[in-house]
Amino acid sequence: MSDRDAGGTGDTGAEAAGEPAGGNPPVRRLSDWDAERLHRLAAAHETPLYVQDLDRVRENCERLLAAFPDADVRYAVKAHTGRAVLEAVRDAGLDAECASAGELDRALAAGFDGSRLHYTAVNPPARDLDHAAGVAAGEPGITVTVGAVDTLDRLAERGYDGRVCVRVNPGVGAGHHEKVTTGGAAKFGIPYDRAADAAREAAERFDLVGIHAHAGSGIDPDQLDSHRELVARMGELARDLADPDAAGDGDAAASADPIALEYVDVGGGFGVPYEEDAPPLDLPAVAAATREAVAPLPEDTDLAIEPGRYVVADAGVLLTRVNTVKPTPDETVVGVDAGMTDLLRPAMYDAYHPIRNLGGGRARDGGDAPSVAEREATPVTVAGPICETGDTLCKDRALADPARGDLLAVGVAGAYGYEMASQYNSRPRPAEVALDDGTATIARRRETLGDLLTVERGAAPDGDDRPEGDR
Repeated sequence: MSDRDAGGTGDTGAEAAGEPAGGNPPVRRLSDWDAERLHRLAAAHETPLYVQDLDRVRENCERLLAAFPDADVRYAVKAHTGRAVLEAVRDAGLDAECASAGELDRALAAGFDGSRLHYTAVNPPARDLDHAAGVAAGEPGITVTVGAVDTLDRLAERGYDGRVCVRVNPGVGAGHHEKVTTGGAAKFGIPYDRAADAAREAAERFDLVGIHAHAGSGIDPDQLDSHRELVARMGELARDLADPDAAGDGDAAASADPIALEYVDVGGGFGVPYEEDAPPLDLPAVAAATREAVAPLPEDTDLAIEPGRYVVADAGVLLTRVNTVKPTPDETVVGVDAGMTDLLRPAMYDAYHPIRNLGGGRARDGGDAPSVAEREATPVTVAGPICETGDTLCKDRALADPARGDLLAVGVAGAYGYEMASQYNSRPRPAEVALDDGTATIARRRETLGDLLTVERGAAPDGDDRPEGDR
């Protein structure tokens, strides 16, 4: 039985929000995690500790496939690259969308074959393109997405002549923060007014199979108009490429050969509710609106989507232990052993993550602290151990009065949590446990202080201090 089935104390967040209990609810709230199980995991594996529930990952994949039954659904690997997660996603039937050479290797190691791999790099470094071309030589079904005409030239220089998709900048963006709003940022994709010409050039030099655009990450229900506009523009571009005579954009287009695309990829970015009372995304409604906005697609052209966060976010929690409770004239600071090196999103994006005090600590007199249910909610700032003012997980948040040794659970941490972890301040990265049908296994071991020196021990011999790629 998984943590999801085991329940917690009191009403679940799903029930409080009027969502269906059991089955495959559209969101898993932090209060749905079994507190006793989380305590056992923290005791066995120490903290900070990520916990990722593979059953929930599969449920989220199932919901996406049900909402988009006629679409190609591709998991954006950058959201969570752990082997256990990738294998669960693979078995659920999703393809893999990879943003780097490293993600390509992770997907291959997890059992994805080339026909299920989509390499969508932004300004790919030379060694990454070298690697992708090498992978394609052994996995000819791979698709390379290009966001600049320069990339077409660079691929040709490497002898690549395989499947290509053109990334378009539709001039429409959305997302939970300006730093992840990609659809309108010049960094991403070929400008919409030049995309048709770039696609035609790509078709002359490679096997052009698709066009792609992405509005941003963490799109909430209030931003769906931007998503629909992006989708509509991509549908129009696909129709123009398939029927140049009807495009009406000049003699050059009218004289061009029709281009039959396999798919139109409208990206992902489907948001999840981080705040406890935020409603879940109405995924069936989003799917219906997407199909309506992109229609009619040319014959034999499929719709494709690339969700990442939606697959893994609510399947993960971060566990951290209270080590310091410091009252000050302005606020009470609760020091914990997880910080911005473990979960960067609050410092990077001012992101909200739900936090739950699971108790278990000691009172100031040395005895056991009262149970969480007996404590008053107290506004606190939860701060990590990093020497940065921005190293806080929350500010002025009401939690059951924390005591030293209490275990805190940080919710909706499965996406871009471990992936953005770092060794800043020379802190080893945390461990991660994967739950599979209730069984817990170490998915990624905790780094040690010795691991921090491994790269330095492997430095260039004989005084050669040039970068590895230049030797």
